[in-house]
Amino acid sequence: MASKLECNEARGEVALRVANVDLVIAAEIGKLAAVSTALSCKSMQDLLLRLGGAEAAAVIAGIRFLTVRGDAEKAIRELKLQHFNDCAVAFDKALSHHFEESEGNGEAAGEAA
Repeated sequence: MASKLECNEARGEVALRVANVDLVIAAEIGKLAAVSTALSCKSMQDLLLRLGGAEAAAVIAGIRFLTVRGDAEKAIRELKLQHFNDCAVAFDKALSHHFEESEGNGEAAGEAA
C-alpha cells in the first residue's frame, strides 16, 4: 500500500508505506551520499545494487536518509521482512528520477525547491 502523504513526483518524490507509517522519500544527491556513507559503498553501482537488492542495512539506511516527510524512525521500528519489496520498489522509483528526461518539469520541480 502506498503512503497517503502527498508527494511531488516532478521533484522525484515517491510515496512509501511501511506497516502503518506513511513516508515520502526522495533520492536527492546529498541524501544518496548519506546512504552511501552509511553503507560504505565504493561506487554508485554498489549503492544502486544494495538499495535495489532489499538488503537489510540498505533498507534501513534508505528509509532513514531518503525520507523527506513522515516518521522514518517509527517506520524503521515497524519494519518487517514483508515490507522489503515495497521499499526496494520505492527506492528504484526514486532513483529512476535521476535517469529520466526532466525537460518540461522545471516549473513543477522548482515549486518544491
